[in-house]
Amino acid sequence: MQPRLSNGPGPVLCTIVPPQILDRLSQSDDPLLSGPARRTLEADGVRRARRRLTALATVPAFRTASGTPPTTPHRTLYDCRHGTDLPGHKVRGEGEDPTQDASVNRAYAGLGATFDLLHTEYGRSSIDGNGLPLTGSVHYGEKYNNAFFDGEQMVFGDGDGEIFLDFTLAVDVIAHELAHGLTQYTANLVYEGQSGALNESVSDVFGALVKQYSLCQNAREADWLIGAGLLAPRVSGVALRSMKAPGTAYDDDVLGKDPQPATMDDYIQTDEDNGGVHLNSGIPNRAFYLLATALGGNAWERAGHIWYDVLTGGELAADAEFAEFARLTVAAAKTRFGAGDEAEAVVKAWSEVGVPTTSTPAAPSPSVD
Repeated sequence: MQPRLSNGPGPVLCTIVPPQILDRLSQSDDPLLSGPARRTLEADGVRRARRRLTALATVPAFRTASGTPPTTPHRTLYDCRHGTDLPGHKVRGEGEDPTQDASVNRAYAGLGATFDLLHTEYGRSSIDGNGLPLTGSVHYGEKYNNAFFDGEQMVFGDGDGEIFLDFTLAVDVIAHELAHGLTQYTANLVYEGQSGALNESVSDVFGALVKQYSLCQNAREADWLIGAGLLAPRVSGVALRSMKAPGTAYDDDVLGKDPQPATMDDYIQTDEDNGGVHLNSGIPNRAFYLLATALGGNAWERAGHIWYDVLTGGELAADAEFAEFARLTVAAAKTRFGAGDEAEAVVKAWSEVGVPTTSTPAAPSPSVD
């Protein structure tokens, strides 16, 4: 499928840490917490403004001598040296030996793991399907508490060491941010409201799949946590989000309690965070977890293929809501696997989170005498 960038809202700045967490930290009386959070929010605001004012740069596809998309990644890593000018200083290219910098090596490996899953399991060469080079920059900013994909490349902060650690520590975070690029080049889901929550959820799904694929874990062995290992020891929590049990990833005096809903009964109506994109993503996240564990085996096989087919199938509207996405997953399951266990499991998973998978017929118009 061809990129839909010209038909939708264009690339946006997609960050792994929800803004409500940074807002809360910025109000702390402890300057060790509030200072880095405020600087992170300021940097994110500037970067978002730049994305709105500049067009997406055209990145040439990296093709083989035969003109076909490559079957291996083309990665380049940069070091920002705690500045904010991107991409920074080049420190490692494709095929080069590991450096002395663990952040560089982890980012390099995470980009490769994401490429590997997309190519091996879904037959896709990079996030655009045409061998797009993968660029990453580490050591962004001073104690920057986030990681993001800006429409062109990956960027990783080091964390403040108090609440967040180095953002290259979690391979699912790397894959999550790259998956925003996958969505950008396929369905291009509008980053607002339910379509924005789907955008975030798709990234969590592929982040979890890359993590499980890298660890050779099946669906029932996996922890289904997003960002495990990112939280510093002082934080009472295990991760940024839980796909298995949204709302349980952390419960901390500083961060507060994880606010993600698990079902439509608790759907959050808000004007913040682009209409709650990091919050309500817990609902489709849990639907995917329920499907993957019901089917068993490797989640990237049957469950992953259903989600991938919807994302790349060309029928998903850029402003799709949960119900539209759910209906398309049922159709995708039937197309790929037939009207059997897979399709039934999809219907049940969405039903458990309160999202309908069938269209509600319109009420008949009143008769006029």
